[in-house]
Amino acid sequence: MTSLNFKQLDKLFRGDDFPKIENDTRGVRFLKLRSMSRKEAMEEFCNLHNVDIVRIPSKDYFESVFSNESITDAQINQYLNHKYQEERSVRADNQEYLVDQLNRLQNFDWGGSFGNSLEKNIVNNYVKKIQSFDKINDEIEGRLLASMKGYTLNSWYNHWTSIIIEDLFKDHASVLPTVGLVKKIDFFINDIPFDLKVTYFPEQLLVDKLRECGFGNELTKLKQTCRALRIFIPNDLNSKELKLHLLNKLREDQRQGAKSFMKELSDAKKAIIGESEKNPADLKKWFYENQGEARFDASNRFFLVLTDEGDMSASWKLKRNIVFLQEKIHSHLDSLSQDINSLDMEFYWAQDQKTYKCKSDILFLKYDGTA
Repeated sequence: MTSLNFKQLDKLFRGDDFPKIENDTRGVRFLKLRSMSRKEAMEEFCNLHNVDIVRIPSKDYFESVFSNESITDAQINQYLNHKYQEERSVRADNQEYLVDQLNRLQNFDWGGSFGNSLEKNIVNNYVKKIQSFDKINDEIEGRLLASMKGYTLNSWYNHWTSIIIEDLFKDHASVLPTVGLVKKIDFFINDIPFDLKVTYFPEQLLVDKLRECGFGNELTKLKQTCRALRIFIPNDLNSKELKLHLLNKLREDQRQGAKSFMKELSDAKKAIIGESEKNPADLKKWFYENQGEARFDASNRFFLVLTDEGDMSASWKLKRNIVFLQEKIHSHLDSLSQDINSLDMEFYWAQDQKTYKCKSDILFLKYDGTA
């Protein structure tokens, strides 16, 4: 292991080189203090431990505390836990209300805003295409209003469920929370920093795997089944919307042909996800190698993969199923191997043609309506 000074570690941090930081004797200490490096937190911490920083500029608090050999890692851990408990007590009192509010969202629909690219959608499809003042006003009152509502509600839901799920991790004894926001670190598990990613089984990977196992293209099979059952297929929906629409129709159809197809599709998807659960390394690698270029990084990640096996399009609802989540998350953390080498992985990033190393864990949470 290396033994770098503060400035060297800070340079690595700014360059997102987390493996080298973690390979340093004081790297984790640096990351923990980085999460509490705000002026107020540093002053409070130093006051608690009688550290004189009166003559030190606030911008140098972080480096000064990091270099102070009288400050132990145990004291840093204790402070991080103490500050989290202060914040957590406020959220805990409000959690039942918040979960109740989150349960009022009945449809997770971005409203045509294409995920998080609402502004791009507005500029490309309204601002640059419509010349008529009356028409753009009509669009604002119609489709654009629906798009903005969907974007806002979904963003609201994702924000608050993310906070709740992070708390479920941080409540566990093996997890050390961060205090302030620190990039690419939500908490430490056994002194390993992790960025939590709450996600679902990748749609594109599922499409590829369905083809590989001989099932074929899901939308094509849906259309074939609907035609055989004389179920109307609309032509005014995009492929994603049409697939969900036809799935809902077949799910509600009580004829044997519809039931047989839905069971065949469900069994195929369960088998694919089950195989990934048995061999998670490939899925973790897929997540890293297929991340968006704009948000690329090689930080340690903990993937929480949510799946409603009865209706995969409803997997988003699991993010507010607190009792279910807490039980599964804490059970996993209880049994998490102490062998950190088991978390080591490599992946290849095609855009820069480099191989990266990091640590990663993954937890599959599958719900079938009876859990």
